[in-house]
Amino acid sequence: MQFTATQISQFLNGSIDGNPDVAVTELSKIEDGKEGSLSFLSNPKYENFLYSTQASVVIVSKDFAPTQPYTSTLIRVENPYSAFTILLDKYNEAVNAQKAQSGIDKLAFVHPTAKIGKNVFIDAFAYVAENVEIGDGCKINAQTFIGENSKIGENSTFFPGVKIYHHSVIGKRVTIHSNTVIGSDGFGFAPQKDGTYNKIPQIGNVIIEDDVEIGANTTVDRATMGSTIVKKGAKIDNLIQIAHNVEIGENTVLAAQSGISGSTKVGPNSVVGGQVGIAGHLTLAKGTQIGAQAGINFNITEENKQWHGSPAQPLRNWMRASVIFKHLPDVEKRINALEEELKKLTAELEKNTINNER
Repeated sequence: MQFTATQISQFLNGSIDGNPDVAVTELSKIEDGKEGSLSFLSNPKYENFLYSTQASVVIVSKDFAPTQPYTSTLIRVENPYSAFTILLDKYNEAVNAQKAQSGIDKLAFVHPTAKIGKNVFIDAFAYVAENVEIGDGCKINAQTFIGENSKIGENSTFFPGVKIYHHSVIGKRVTIHSNTVIGSDGFGFAPQKDGTYNKIPQIGNVIIEDDVEIGANTTVDRATMGSTIVKKGAKIDNLIQIAHNVEIGENTVLAAQSGISGSTKVGPNSVVGGQVGIAGHLTLAKGTQIGAQAGINFNITEENKQWHGSPAQPLRNWMRASVIFKHLPDVEKRINALEEELKKLTAELEKNTINNER
C-alpha cells in the first residue's frame, strides 16, 4: 500500500510543509524512520530525532516550530498522537481484511446445540460447549475454550488459548488476548475451627460489556453470587487479577500486575497504574487516578483525584513526603550531631553546677 503526503493530509485534515507528492509505504517510530516510511512526533523528548530521521513524512502538531534543519515532509495536525493512532487503526484493518477468515476448522469441536452466527471463524482445537451463542463476525482462535451457556457478542476476538468458563456473557467487539481466563472461581474459603478451610461455592458469573479489551494472562473471577462486571470501554492490561463481584467502571484503564480484591467497585474513567493493590469491599469514585505500586485500603469518595504511595495518599502529600524521604539520611546525621552537641552542653552544665555548689 502506498500513499502520498497529500492523501494522508486530506484524511487527517492536516496541512503540509514540504513535498506534497512524497510517497510512503510503511509506518515507523521516528528514531527508526527510513525513506518511504511515515512517523510522528508528539513527545518533545523525541524532537531531536526529527533532525536525523530518514522518514519521508512526519506528523507533528500544528504549532510545532523546528529549531534545526530537517529533511522530512511535515503534516501538521491538531494532535499528532491521535492522528497516528487513526492511521494505525486503518493499517490494521487493511491487514486483517487481507487475511480475513471464516468457517469452522475440521479440528475444532462445536457442540450441536451451540448457535454460531454468520462469518464466524473457529480455529483448530477450539472447544465450544453446549448452548453457547456466538455472534456474527467473531474470531475464535486455536485452543480457545468456551464453556456451556456462555454468550459471545458480535465481532469479538479471542486469541489462542483463551478460556471462557460457563455462563459467561461477553459483549460486542470485545478483544481477549492469549491465556486469559474469564470466569474462574472466586477466592472464597470459610475458616473452620480445626484450622482448615471449606470452599464457598462460586455460583455467579462474569459479564464483559461491549468494546472491552483484556490483555494476556489476566484473570477475571466469577462472582460468588450475582456477577463480576467489566463495563463497556474498559481496557485491561496483561497479568491482572480481578476478583469475585468486582465492578470495573466504564472506560477505566488498568495497567499490568494490578490486583483488585473482591466486591470492590472502581468508578468510571478511572486510571490504575501498574502493580497497584486495591483491598476488598471498597468504592473508588469516578475519575480516580492511582499511581504505580500504590496500595488502596480505604474508600475514595472525591472524584478525579490522584493518589500515590502505599498506603496511598493524595498526590500533593505524597510528593512532599517523597522529598523529605530522600533527605532522611542527612536529617539523621544532623540529629545525631545535635544529640552529641547536646550531651556535651549538658555535661558542661552539670560540671559548672557542681563547681558552683562547691
